[in-house]
Amino acid sequence: MPRLSVNVNKVATLRNSRGGTVPSVVEAVRVCVEAGAPGITVHPRADQRHIRPADVFDIAAVLEPVRDRVEYNIEGDPRPDLVDLVERIRPDQCTLVPVRPGELTSEAGWPASTPKEQLAEIIARLRERGVRVSVFVDPEPGPIDWAAELGADRVELYTEPYARAFERGGELLERSLHRYRAAAERASTNGLGVNAGHDLDLANLPTFLSVPHVDEVSIGHALIARALFVGLGAVVEEYLRITAFR
Repeated sequence: MPRLSVNVNKVATLRNSRGGTVPSVVEAVRVCVEAGAPGITVHPRADQRHIRPADVFDIAAVLEPVRDRVEYNIEGDPRPDLVDLVERIRPDQCTLVPVRPGELTSEAGWPASTPKEQLAEIIARLRERGVRVSVFVDPEPGPIDWAAELGADRVELYTEPYARAFERGGELLERSLHRYRAAAERASTNGLGVNAGHDLDLANLPTFLSVPHVDEVSIGHALIARALFVGLGAVVEEYLRITAFR
C-alpha cells in the first residue's frame, strides 16, 4: 500500500502570516511522526511564502534519528538554490515541479515539450548523492515517457483533475480513474515508481487508491485544514487508516 507523506507547508503559511515562530513547523513534524506518518514533504518556494530554508534544515535534524522509517521529500522547481539545498540535505526524495509566475499552488505537471538536457543533468547530480528523484507530471503518456527518458526514478501524478472529477461523480469520475490507471501502468512499464498528490483528501483518497502501482501520496492542504478541528495527530491517523500503512 502507498506511504503517506504529510506536506507541512500550510503550518508555515500560518506562522508567516503573523511572524514569529508560532505555530512551530518542527513541532508539527514531531506530531506527525509520533502519529505514525511515514513521510514528510516540504516545498520551499523562491518567495519563501511558507517553508523557508531554515525550516528545511530544522526538519532534517528532527528526522535524522528516524530516517530508517520516515522519508523526507523536498519538492520544488529546479532553480540553483533549491538544487543546492537538496544536495546539502540529501533527503530521501526530491520532487521536481514546474512553477508558473503568480501561481498560488501547482497548476500542472511538466509538459513533454520541456527541454531535457538541463533537467537530466540535475537529476543525475541528485541521484549521485543518493537522492531519489520524482518529477511532477500530468497523467498522460507523453510526460511519463519524457520523465523516463530524463532518468527520473518516479513520477508524481498531478491529481487535481481527479479531485474535480470525484466531486461530480458518475461517468466523469470513471473516465478520470481510467486515465490515472492507464498513466500508472505506463509509468510502471517505463520502470518508474508512482507518487500522487494535489487535492487528495479523506473523501476522495479511498477511491483513488484503486489506481495500481502507487508508492506514495503527498497530502497537505486538506490534512492541515482538518487538523484545525480534530488535531494534527488524529487526522494523520485517519489518513493512515485509509492507506493501511498500519
